[in-house]
Amino acid sequence: MSYISSWSGGKDSCFACYLALAQGYKISHLVNFISQEFKRVSFHGTEKRLIQLQSRAIGIPLLQKETTRDGYEAEFKEAVRSLLPEGIKGMVFGDIYLDEHREWVERVCDDLGIEAIEPLWGKSTEEILTDFIDAGFEAVIVGARSELIDEGWLGKRLDRDFMDYLKTRNIDLCGENGEYHTLVVNGPLFKRRIEITESQTIKRENYWFLDTLKYRLA
Repeated sequence: MSYISSWSGGKDSCFACYLALAQGYKISHLVNFISQEFKRVSFHGTEKRLIQLQSRAIGIPLLQKETTRDGYEAEFKEAVRSLLPEGIKGMVFGDIYLDEHREWVERVCDDLGIEAIEPLWGKSTEEILTDFIDAGFEAVIVGARSELIDEGWLGKRLDRDFMDYLKTRNIDLCGENGEYHTLVVNGPLFKRRIEITESQTIKRENYWFLDTLKYRLA
């Protein structure tokens, strides 16, 4: 029996997968959902090819599924159901404290006949972010709400300086409410490092996004 891991490309899904592996769960696939309209991870804005590159860098196969706003739950179930014949027992998620997220995950997993694994649930956001950094993960900031976070942080590494910045502004340290999003480029899960060699910041409505123009596996 094996497990699959919900994967956005960001720190929380990555760290949840890492902790699940450390707890003895065998992860057979990363499962990623991208917007059918934009071909990017919803809310994060990460290109689908970067997620594919993460899968190669880590060495865990990726199932990537396009979804629509109105059909998301049905499309989510369809993707996960396609893996069930391989003996999938459960799915790992990176939720921390939002009850509505956990309730949705548990209901959908129950419908699919698998268990929901939440390694980060109930931990303090400061503990999670500190442990993520101390474990040796590297992540860059790829999205942020413009009214909360300055444009200059886009493309910068997620580190203690950024943690201090968030604290001075009373912003949730893990951005659980969508205050910011990240892309993990290296760390204990990775066999190779992702290098972003050219990028630019763009603004869409009230959100900054890092438009990754060139990148490679080091």
